[in-house]
Amino acid sequence: MPFSVVVITRDAAPQLEACLSSASFADEILVVDSGSTDQTLEIAQKLGARIVEKEWLGFGRQKQFAVDAAANDWVLCLDADERVSEVLKAAILAELAAPRGNACAMSRCNRFLGRWLRHGEGYPDWSLRLFHRGHARWSEDAVHEKVISIESPVRLAGDLLHDSAESLDRYLEKQNRYTTLQATQLQAEGCNAGIGHLLFSPLLRFLKFYFLRLGFLDGLPGLIHISIGCMNSFNKYAKLMALTKQAGTVR
Repeated sequence: MPFSVVVITRDAAPQLEACLSSASFADEILVVDSGSTDQTLEIAQKLGARIVEKEWLGFGRQKQFAVDAAANDWVLCLDADERVSEVLKAAILAELAAPRGNACAMSRCNRFLGRWLRHGEGYPDWSLRLFHRGHARWSEDAVHEKVISIESPVRLAGDLLHDSAESLDRYLEKQNRYTTLQATQLQAEGCNAGIGHLLFSPLLRFLKFYFLRLGFLDGLPGLIHISIGCMNSFNKYAKLMALTKQAGTVR
């Protein structure tokens, strides 16, 4: 069954070569770029990718644009800082040789502060990334987008490896942007937050992922990763409260 790998990019040069090289077994590699100023396009071209340039639409809509632009109905959606493990590659090829369904999920393993996290909130992090585009599509969420399928996905063996190789400073900057987008989206949906969200959401998150999901087995990197997730929960609701108050003042 022929399939396309689709990747959305913007200034992704440091990670892109490893990503596309791991996906070289695809029948097509499509890179949809939104204004890169580094070597992203040169790397994509060198590795044989087809390149389409498209202004930024937000994560969900941008990824769906890439899916629609692919040459094949079966698509594997990757981020530029992800790569396909050898075990996952074999599982994908076996599945496409005799599909058991129209959507497939794979475990996603994060590398954080030099350690692969295999517990807590980051693993197995089942992600639906391989699908027939006639049966599934990306949500239009501006952040934390997901694939919406009309059927339950088949689970594949092997890991999708996520290695951003970014500094802690850059990681925190990205999380700050994400929580702003989340708060804006919640406000648009008419959601509100109170002191209970600020107090209990981070606490319950920590108890769930550090103890129940054995995050403590990932050592100090695991503790830091989960703590940042708890901080993100607090910041998201704090920003939502600020936006709600600001909107009330404007009225």
